[in-house]
Amino acid sequence: MARILVIEDDSSLRQVLEMFLRKTGHEVVSASSAEEGLRFVGDNEFDLVLTDLKLGRQSGLDVLSRVKASAPECEVIVMTAYSTVETAIEAMRRGAFDYVGKPFKLDEISITIEKALERRALSLENIRLRRELSGRYRFDQIVGKTARMRQVFDTVARVAATRTSVLITGESGTGKELVARAIHFNSPRKDGPFVVVNCGAIPDTLMESEMFGHVRGAFTGAHTTRHGLLESAQGGTVFLDEIGEVSLPMQVKLLRFLQEHTIRLVGGTQEVKVDVRVVAATNKDLHQEVKAGRFREDLFYRLNVIRIHLPPLRERAEDIPYLAQHFVEKFCREIGREPLVIAPDVMERLKALRYPGNVRELENILEHAVTFGRGRTIEMDALPEHVRQTRLDTLSPLEDVTQVPEEGLDLEARLEDIERRILLNALRRAGGVRKDAATLLGITFRSMRYKLAKYGLGPPLEEE
Repeated sequence: MARILVIEDDSSLRQVLEMFLRKTGHEVVSASSAEEGLRFVGDNEFDLVLTDLKLGRQSGLDVLSRVKASAPECEVIVMTAYSTVETAIEAMRRGAFDYVGKPFKLDEISITIEKALERRALSLENIRLRRELSGRYRFDQIVGKTARMRQVFDTVARVAATRTSVLITGESGTGKELVARAIHFNSPRKDGPFVVVNCGAIPDTLMESEMFGHVRGAFTGAHTTRHGLLESAQGGTVFLDEIGEVSLPMQVKLLRFLQEHTIRLVGGTQEVKVDVRVVAATNKDLHQEVKAGRFREDLFYRLNVIRIHLPPLRERAEDIPYLAQHFVEKFCREIGREPLVIAPDVMERLKALRYPGNVRELENILEHAVTFGRGRTIEMDALPEHVRQTRLDTLSPLEDVTQVPEEGLDLEARLEDIERRILLNALRRAGGVRKDAATLLGITFRSMRYKLAKYGLGPPLEEE
């Protein structure tokens, strides 16, 4: 059911439209003049306005302009017995959905009304989705408290307002696409498209056509002209995921696009201007790829104007409780469930895992836990079997934790992670007896209590 305003000075037609629209299930308000109709518009919200063109001192075009100024999503259909091409063009220019000549059949105008209401519904859905996306990709949705993650947030906030190319690096599962979307949805381009290109999933033989499009007859099977992914991102952002997988010949074409901001469809002769921002991502070390001759140095520097590196989850273990709670709340909200509490022993296990799949792995674990959890608390039996059975009594090899990656690391976070896991191992070796664990580590019981409280492995000091 829609709420429709009918503005018509012919009382008999107005009554016919009222009766017909109510019979088809709509709520109808009617007015006999432009002034009366505009008062209704000022006090109410309508899905559709049906207005006559000739209404005395003010015309239907005046009504149209006022409605569109105050409620842009409201559709307007102009009715008139004095149809001219010029007036029809002016009505459409001012935002009318359609221009209907009198006399008309009720069945015919009914079809026009339903199409107008369908467009309004689609428009409102698009607005809702954009608001949802903007909320989903606010900076505070990228969860992290470590110094390195705060640096990521700061960089994203700084570069979002620019049109500078950005290169996002990090292992698979660290959230590179999430950061790319945050850049887009917090930029002046947020109302434009965000187009994802998975460079590793497109075969070399199809890459050029997929990226740049092709004209009809460009190759066997090209029966129609087809626009490419870059052109479809016009006015927005294109996210080139796994850019390190692109072949050298295609890298040349991408370089030209970045330099000239133009493309040429496969088989075409015309240069097409394309206004898009490029955000690229890779889990490869592009410096090494350049040295090995697998990636063009000039393209690397074109993409690497601003670089954002996402650390693996094992290097920011103190973020795990925040991420875990974020994912639990997210999945509970999606299935309409009251927020669950993560049991302390479950959180301890989550903190101790190594996460080769990074944040994505933690997310998958907690989706499973919310799905299979019973009661108000996520207990150990709700975790996936492989997580429950993972042994946590061994530290990573010393050479692993002492390696300094090319992009650097958060030293304090790394040392805290090592200390926390040593404490866990000492507790297990001592059968959970803290005094014995303190003896194993050569520290006082007071120091042991402080460290356990610091890492959330025991009660706060004031509770003891």
